[in-house]
Amino acid sequence: MTDRIDIAEIVPTGDPRVFSLSEAKALFPLVRRITQTAYAELEPVRKSLEALLPTDPRIAEVEHQYEAVVKRWVGKMERLGLVVKGLWLVDFDTGDGYLCWKFPELRLAHYHGYSEGFGNRRPLEQVVEEMDPDWSHA
Repeated sequence: MTDRIDIAEIVPTGDPRVFSLSEAKALFPLVRRITQTAYAELEPVRKSLEALLPTDPRIAEVEHQYEAVVKRWVGKMERLGLVVKGLWLVDFDTGDGYLCWKFPELRLAHYHGYSEGFGNRRPLEQVVEEMDPDWSHA
């Protein structure tokens, strides 16, 4: 099955979108698939990097490969309007906080406010039940 993304969903790099819960959930399978592909591409590069001694002349080339994979992933996430917070960690801006996801989680299931970080994220269902935010209805 192919996910369809409308051109309107692609934004200029560095220009995060504001998502409703339904919009974020609709985009999530694509985000997860892109991330899973990048992770799989990076894994052998990471293993090569770990196996090399710091004095090995090949280390610069392997580091360049590593950086290229990560930069491609970051660029794709940013063009989808997501906020990249770390390697394989993205946030969907809701207008009052973030729907937070980290690979390899299977679903979009956490939330944290703007002034909070990954360590303070809460279960999404709990936040929706307690706060009944506008973004959960759209």
